[in-house]
Amino acid sequence: MQLTSLKMDKAAVGLSLMCVAHCLLTPIAIVMLPALGATFLEDERFHSVILFLVLPTSLLALAIGCRKHRRVEIVLIGLTGLSILFSVLIIGEESLGKFGEKAITVLGALIIALAHVRNFMLCQRYNCKTEENFL
Repeated sequence: MQLTSLKMDKAAVGLSLMCVAHCLLTPIAIVMLPALGATFLEDERFHSVILFLVLPTSLLALAIGCRKHRRVEIVLIGLTGLSILFSVLIIGEESLGKFGEKAITVLGALIIALAHVRNFMLCQRYNCKTEENFL
């Protein structure tokens, strides 16, 4: 299987958008379908699982891309978004409130998505296709 920065960026953007959709749509879905409240969607572990999928995907895709296009600020943008998501997980809903937790999580996920979209565009310009560019 050939690992490409472009595929990793797409996966990371997808995971980030899944996080945004989860934060914004789960409360609506629970109101409309109360049985969803008892599912994994409201479980705090869901946030942890998504974050631990986003972390390696984001770091790898941004590192591969940065190695080729040399735009370190894109990695810094991605790290900022990841830091925000980790901070929300550590601080938790108790301190931030339900709205605060969701708003800050959405902000972090959008920042990560922005970094990956920029990385994706630069990688297309510089043709960073194989993992050999990283090694």
